[in-house]
Parts: sequence; C-alpha cells; structure tokens
Amino acid sequence: MRRFCALLCVGMATCSMAAATTVTVGDSTSPWLGFMNVSNLPAPQGDGAFQFGSGWGVPDLVTTFDDGANTLTLSPNTVNDPDPYWYIGGGGPGQPGNKIMEANLYIEETDVLNGQTVTFEGNILSDTMPIHETVIFIKDFAPDYSSFNVTEIVATPGPFSISLATDPGLGRHVQYGFATTGVNVWETDVAPFGTVVIGTVPEPTSLALLGLAGLVCLRRR
Repeated sequence: MRRFCALLCVGMATCSMAAATTVTVGDSTSPWLGFMNVSNLPAPQGDGAFQFGSGWGVPDLVTTFDDGANTLTLSPNTVNDPDPYWYIGGGGPGQPGNKIMEANLYIEETDVLNGQTVTFEGNILSDTMPIHETVIFIKDFAPDYSSFNVTEIVATPGPFSISLATDPGLGRHVQYGFATTGVNVWETDVAPFGTVVIGTVPEPTSLALLGLAGLVCLRRR
C-alpha cells in the first residue's frame, strides 16, 4: 500500500514534494492575458517583415468563453480599422487582410512554476480552420523576456498533453496557452475561416484520477 501511494503521488504530481505541476485550460475567470505579434504578408504580396508586438485585450484576440458550456472558441483575427495598413485597398466587407497576425492567449506565472516539469493538458473539441493555425504551447521566459525555452504542438481535435522542464532561476516567467496565426479578416467575413473550440474543464477520467491520488496520499499521511 505504501509503495502504491508513493508511485501514484509522483505520477500524478499531487504530492507536495513532487517537482511537477499539471495545468489545464481555465474558464473566463482565469487570469488570461493577450499578446499580438504583427508581420507583413509574405512574398509576393509583401516582404514578411515583423511590424510590432504588444499586449492586446483578450476579447480583441477574438476569443469567446462560454462558461455554461465549458468551452473556449478561438477565431481568426480581425481589426475594425479601414486603414490600408490593415486591409488591401482599405477595410470593408470582402477586402483581403494585409497583415499576418499571431494572437497569443495565455496564463503567466512568475516564480511559481520555475524548476518544475510543467504539463499542460486539455481537449480540442473541434478545429474547422482551413487556413489559420493554432498551436498549444508552454514557454519559459528569462526575467527580462530576452530569451525563452518552448514546447508546442499544432492543435488537432482530441485530448492534448505537452510538458516542459522549466529553468529553476528566479524571476522567470512561465506561460501556457494558445497562439492562432494567419491573415487578418474583416469582421463580417470570418465565418468561412472557421474556429477552434477547446474544452475548459479536465476530462472526467482525469478528475477522478486526480481525486484518487489525493485521497491515497492523505491516507498515507
């Protein structure tokens, strides 16, 4: 019984001494942040040059939480600005986008997850985006954000689980979340470009196993 408890606690990362943490997709009340990287279109339409990166509000990333249905929906990026900088020929229905936008939706922890093996788990319920791409990531940034380690996978329908052994240094920032990349789309034209729908609660089996591990560890104590 003692051996079973030890193995289960280490494997599920629920015992306090285990240097591992499993994180899952939070709902709208979680401390989500947004960041947008913008580049010119690649050749032959443009030169592909990076333009800027800045913090964006979570709704401006075109993300929609439905806490009643336990879902998060990611859509193509839109900019409600008719300037030709954003849309070829000026913004309006039917006008093609003039930028490649990488919308990052993530949760960041500083001096919380460093020095641990962080596992990010969840479930992609559907992906109907024909052109845009969403990746799932864990990033471990230096204190000044000058460099980072990363693990990432392309989002595909079904459960996902990725892990990263983070640096133990002080002041490091660990982020986990999603990045959707593709050309910007005028807000009335997004339907044909599809969505990615993500479940915001762990699968029932995972919850049951986590609960079991906790009970066994308490009994061992």
